[in-house]
Amino acid sequence: MEGPAQVAGQRGHDWRFARRVDPLRAVRPQGQECHVVTNAPRIVRYAFGERLVHALAGLSYLYLLLTGLAFWTPALYWLAIVLGGGYLSRLLHPWMGLVFSGAVLWMYVIWRDEMRTTAEDSAWRKALLHYIRNEDVQVPGAWRFNYGQKLLFWLMLLGGAALLLSGLVLWFVDSIPWELRSLRYVATVVHAVAALATIGGFIIHVYMGTAVVPGGLGAVIHGEVTEEWARHHHPLWLARISSNAERRR
Repeated sequence: MEGPAQVAGQRGHDWRFARRVDPLRAVRPQGQECHVVTNAPRIVRYAFGERLVHALAGLSYLYLLLTGLAFWTPALYWLAIVLGGGYLSRLLHPWMGLVFSGAVLWMYVIWRDEMRTTAEDSAWRKALLHYIRNEDVQVPGAWRFNYGQKLLFWLMLLGGAALLLSGLVLWFVDSIPWELRSLRYVATVVHAVAALATIGGFIIHVYMGTAVVPGGLGAVIHGEVTEEWARHHHPLWLARISSNAERRR
């Protein structure tokens, strides 16, 4: 049988309806390079501590997402059952929220300087449609984090703060004086809005890091990328670390 390379771009036959069908479109447009070469020179993109906090934030948020959806509607309550039952999910949800908040705060401490917007970010923002269409040639160079990654960072930071504050109110709702009972309703709305916003950002982040940018997932797992990958996606960052390496020699 032919492999993917032999049948790529060819028309097929649908035996169910006895007709010819068009080939599947590529995830990336033809001619775009994936820049994943196993034997190419590699450079460190994320230190161990950065990968650890990223994993901690991602896993804790995933748990919060699933249990939160279970509490949101009875149609998704089966998620709580899969995760150990409603009682356990309700017990661990706020504590996992503290873990996520701590991880986000840790990321802020180590990345806050690199998450500030620059003049290059303005040009990158104007070329956002080219980035979405995988027209990489039309996208300006980026530093260690591009403008989209910075937007996600601030979304998760501010959204996480809103989730934490509103979550604390809902956690200790019985301790709120009757005179401040309206705070309960405000916290409920804020928690839901912040959850929906961060869920959207989380889904986009996972999609971009796995399907759109080959090598992105491996970078946060192993911590390394090829020089070609860095030159293609973050050339300004590569130029800076290369210059620093030259000065140290």
